[in-house]
Amino acid sequence: MHTVTKKDIVDRVAQRTKVNRLLVRRVVQDFLGQISEELVRGHRIEFRHFGVFEPRERAARTAQNPRTLQPVVIPARRIVKFKVGRVIRDRIDGNAPPALGGVEVKPAVNR
Repeated sequence: MHTVTKKDIVDRVAQRTKVNRLLVRRVVQDFLGQISEELVRGHRIEFRHFGVFEPRERAARTAQNPRTLQPVVIPARRIVKFKVGRVIRDRIDGNAPPALGGVEVKPAVNR
């Protein structure tokens, strides 16, 4: 499996859209920041055809330390659940065309 970083995504978007890499990086960072803020506020985030991010509460539970076999209490915590959308799921399975919803990105016009 290959790991793709935020830098990789920024470079690809800048190249495809012919937009300055620094501007793309700022937009991507702001986009990710907005997602983070909404999740912290407890809001569900839906990207049609892509998926849904949803904050959830994971209940406290008792587990077992594998080394000592002693019970260990794991406290409740907040997590983020991601449910993949149909289009992405079909693309991963190899059952859908390569374009995501037929969206075409055009280069920005400098004014």
